[in-house]
Amino acid sequence: MPPNTIIPNYKLLLTYDIRPESLEKYYYYVLREFVPELENMGHYMYSVWNIAYGDYPIRQMEFVTENLETAQEIFQSERWCVLEDRLKSYTMRYGRKLVKFRVGFQF
Repeated sequence: MPPNTIIPNYKLLLTYDIRPESLEKYYYYVLREFVPELENMGHYMYSVWNIAYGDYPIRQMEFVTENLETAQEIFQSERWCVLEDRLKSYTMRYGRKLVKFRVGFQF
């Protein structure tokens, strides 16, 4: 369960295209496992973008966290590696970036 209020200082950007043959499995995985697990680990869903213009991956998921230490702990955990590898199995052109938080779209 997310805390009542957090002060976002960092934003995790995940960009990718969804493999057409994995669409149903992808949505089931992201909604039932990936997002809840990240929130349990201290990264909270902020927004999801569908990028319809340019030569960019079509999907961007954004999660926020309060501090850099939480992000570093998550990325070094075995659970994150398993979660990320499974997400990659449903996607193409996968990218991950941690940036300082700013309101609105960031790439």
